[in-house]
Amino acid sequence: MFQNKKFKYLVYYITGVMILLLILNSVLRSARTEHIKYSEFEKMVEQKAIEEVQISDNQIIIVPKEKKGVNQKIKYTSNIERNNIRPLIDKLKAAGIKYDGPVSNNDPLKNFFINWILPIFMFMLIGRIIFGSVEKRMGSGVMSFGKNNAKIYGENETGVTFDDVAGQDEAKESLAEIVDFLHNPDKYVEIGAKLPKGALLVGPPGTGKTLLAKAVAGEAKVAFFSLSGSSFVEMFVGMGAARVRDLFKQAEEKAPCIVFIDEIDAIGKSRDGAISGGGNDEREQTLNQLLSEMDGFDSSKGVVILAATNRPEVLDKALLRPGRFDRRVIVDTPDLKGREAILKVHAKEVKMSDDVNLHDIAKSTPGAVGADLANIVNEAALIAVKNGRKAVIQQDLEEAVEVIIAGKEKKDRIMSDKEKRIVAFHEVGHALVAALLKHTDPVHKITIIPRTMGALGYTMQLPEEEKYLVSKEEMMDQITVMLGGRAAEEVEFNSISTGASNDIEKATQTARNMVTIYGMTERFDMMALESVSSRYLDGRPFRNCSDNTAALADEETLKIIKQAHDKAIKILEENKELLTAISERLIDKETLTGEEFMDMINNFGKEKTIEEQKEENIKEEINEEDKKIVALDDAEDKIE
Repeated sequence: MFQNKKFKYLVYYITGVMILLLILNSVLRSARTEHIKYSEFEKMVEQKAIEEVQISDNQIIIVPKEKKGVNQKIKYTSNIERNNIRPLIDKLKAAGIKYDGPVSNNDPLKNFFINWILPIFMFMLIGRIIFGSVEKRMGSGVMSFGKNNAKIYGENETGVTFDDVAGQDEAKESLAEIVDFLHNPDKYVEIGAKLPKGALLVGPPGTGKTLLAKAVAGEAKVAFFSLSGSSFVEMFVGMGAARVRDLFKQAEEKAPCIVFIDEIDAIGKSRDGAISGGGNDEREQTLNQLLSEMDGFDSSKGVVILAATNRPEVLDKALLRPGRFDRRVIVDTPDLKGREAILKVHAKEVKMSDDVNLHDIAKSTPGAVGADLANIVNEAALIAVKNGRKAVIQQDLEEAVEVIIAGKEKKDRIMSDKEKRIVAFHEVGHALVAALLKHTDPVHKITIIPRTMGALGYTMQLPEEEKYLVSKEEMMDQITVMLGGRAAEEVEFNSISTGASNDIEKATQTARNMVTIYGMTERFDMMALESVSSRYLDGRPFRNCSDNTAALADEETLKIIKQAHDKAIKILEENKELLTAISERLIDKETLTGEEFMDMINNFGKEKTIEEQKEENIKEEINEEDKKIVALDDAEDKIE
């Protein structure tokens, strides 16, 4: 009977309520009533010290008169035999005392219901409301102290297979062995191979780690336990460890199965105080229990532990050793082919036009993860509905990419003509420097329409091919392009504005990385001055050099910035007429595509060649006329 923990806690609760009712009844009875003998009651009747009497089958309740010196707030009770009720009524009539009754209390079921069942029901209702409120605030059931709150999916209930996961072929290949073991354990046991007890999925947010874990369970067709690492962390010390024990107990009962712990760094942080930021008894007990359980269960039964994190560097080394999480599966950002495959998966659920080219969208989203691409497809569908279309077209997808990158168009922001001109030259400065440098990506779009994310305009460049390595020359050209906007303001207006703040920040960070991380300076050669932490999150570097060395690194960074800035100014000064022509065109149209931009550059050069050719033709014609005049003069001289 007590195997059901909910029923056990319910029994505990009802028992506690009954004890509480007994205590309350006793306290209230002693506080509000006082039992006296029947003879004392008769004396009070003779003294006319009674205001009212309530008569029942075997008891009378006496309400005394306050003026007689008796405390009226206390009700007195006295026992009475049933045969004495009639004589008592006669006495009360003779004394002029009000009475009520006799009232029959012979219904035991009614008395039991009123005195016990109804109060218990009321207490349970109040308890349900209170504990429900606390459960919402604490994030877990208060009455389920040591019980895990994992979401359990039965066979075929995850609804996800490897066909639903795209762009992670290497990760699927690593996890396919686990699926095969769960399907055919005999061939592994026969040769003596053991199933990995655990696999750790590592990668940036949004790359599909949770989806992969569900796909493993869907492919293996086994039960799937899904919960978050934070669900083990409780305010009561020891509760997390109890939940770990309960989780593994249930998993062994439902074996073969897969247990998935998302964000395991919530309980698996290193126990080194320097890394974890101090001790935490509850977290450490939970981690110790998890380590013990992973050592204790038999992997041949088919219980596999999958965990996901985007901070593997903070995990405890004991958790990562072989025998616990034997395998680390990298779920990284997808490449071009992977992004296109992901877009195709999400496009199946959306009506797409026949002219949609997902390859171009994949090319325009370098660095995007699965969640970003799903958001782009959904945003494109919303844009199509907004424009009254029945299917998504290529323009909707391209606009969705812009919305995700820069935000929606901010139509209520009206710039003055002066500001609009500054923004136009700024953006064309970026684009023109990018077009005239060798190691840069081609310009895809230039716009001066303000966006909701704060940009007054932007220049979009898209790579022609997927790159995994960046050379020093390419990084220098990238910085030069970043500073091209400010350089254009200086060349055209001989003044500067605040519009280049984001460009300066990115250029400085790129230059600093060249100096401190990538070893691209002669001064520091290949000495690492910074190391990257949390590379799957923000990738923010932390310094590991002295203050003096850091000051020298700042000098090298400034040197790179100045070199790129001077180069951008030189390029734009040499092509000032072209800068002005494209900027004026952008002011008129507000948006230029990459094709329009490149056509202007090419046609501008051709127009100059034609003019030069015209001049040369005129010169040739003049020379011919001069020659004719000279020949006539010579002929006249000969005639003379």
